[in-house]
Amino acid sequence: MREVALIIHEDATLSTVTGAMDMFIHTNRLFQQTGKSQPFKIILAGEKANNDLLPLNPLFVTYCLAEELKKPDLIIVPAFYGDRDSMLVKHKGLINWINTKYQAGSEVASLCSGIYFLAEAGLLPGRSCTAHWSDMEDIVRRYPDVNFLSDMVITDQEGIYTSGGAFSSLNLILYMIDKFCGREVGVWASKMFSLDMDRISQSHFSVFKGQRKHNDDDILKAQTYIEENHHLPLTIDDIADRANMSKRNFIRRFKKATKNTPFEYLQRVKIEAAKKALEKGSQNINLLMYDAGYNDIKTFREVFKKITGLTPQDYRRKYNREEIYLN
Repeated sequence: MREVALIIHEDATLSTVTGAMDMFIHTNRLFQQTGKSQPFKIILAGEKANNDLLPLNPLFVTYCLAEELKKPDLIIVPAFYGDRDSMLVKHKGLINWINTKYQAGSEVASLCSGIYFLAEAGLLPGRSCTAHWSDMEDIVRRYPDVNFLSDMVITDQEGIYTSGGAFSSLNLILYMIDKFCGREVGVWASKMFSLDMDRISQSHFSVFKGQRKHNDDDILKAQTYIEENHHLPLTIDDIADRANMSKRNFIRRFKKATKNTPFEYLQRVKIEAAKKALEKGSQNINLLMYDAGYNDIKTFREVFKKITGLTPQDYRRKYNREEIYLN
């Protein structure tokens, strides 16, 4: 039996706790009904002597102080609400505990923004990780030595698991059930919880807002110019001239400030405009392509799929209201 400790505290996003708990409970019930030993011992682990956050059925889940746990097989860190800086200070004791348990041999997983606890615990340098796509800029700024994969739903490396944003974090629980209990049980869980198996990308959920958390005013102006004129035949030389910089210096400063080259940034802005157009109506894709600033349909499709993980046609089918309800 694998001991799974679900961390709980007053700032936790409880839906990530209860979602994971429910999936493990139902998996245990499946084994119980077939006369097999339950694969998971589910424990809520908190910082307070008593659990006053979630009602529990003691037949399936127990509660204890985190410090009472010797060596759980798996620690799951939920998402949390609140300002990142203050939360990391407030829960420093819990973060240190996570580090101690990992060093002692426990595996550790984060759900959505729970990744901040793992990063602050010093577990992610040099490792691949993921979280909600909107946290990428902040995480890369705080922890530049991590390999943040914003398009991934799940990462699994050296006993550390991370998951994508919001309810896509449940795909990590599905992955664990599949990994620890076998493919047959994984397929059962996928059907039971209506979760797609082996979904690896969350890139089509991402909304590009531009990386503006820097203090380079000249680059901020260049970003605004790109965003307002992406539909025009812009070149990097033109933008650099407008910023009164040499092309080489402009590219260097732009990448330092935004973590993208100017060309990559221009592509992201164009594709974001195309995504919004696809969501709003059934405009001809060739016309939409021209409006976004592309002249070649093959290039447009290739760049669109590289950034979103979907073709323009698939994206429209997925997110356009008329396509969803009329087909």
